[in-house]
Amino acid sequence: QVRLVESGGGLVQAGGSLRLSCTLSGRTFSTYTMGWFRQAPGKEREFVAGISWSGGRPYYADSVKGRFTISRDNGKNTVYLQMNSLIPEDTAGYYCAADRGAGIYPRANSWDYWGQGTQVTVSS
Repeated sequence: QVRLVESGGGLVQAGGSLRLSCTLSGRTFSTYTMGWFRQAPGKEREFVAGISWSGGRPYYADSVKGRFTISRDNGKNTVYLQMNSLIPEDTAGYYCAADRGAGIYPRANSWDYWGQGTQVTVSS
């Protein structure tokens, strides 16, 4: 059974930074494509970033490109999301996702496993 646990959310002022972490247990982390999604109240869950099992080919939503960086440490079974230059529009619950396939897909229903989420709030 795959389990994903996120951490690192919190309250930050606009222009600040946060780093989210997500640790996978129960299966071999290095075989999974990993991703981050976010969901604001009243909105659909949206893709933020994804990274292949090898760490190559990161893929970002246009809204975060140049500000967010996704990375992974297969030795620690952990994927990270470094978020810089945060803006109030980034406020949302952030969810880690894992997929057994090789592709990185922006549709949430394409992913196999989900974490419980961590809240990020950016004040203006």
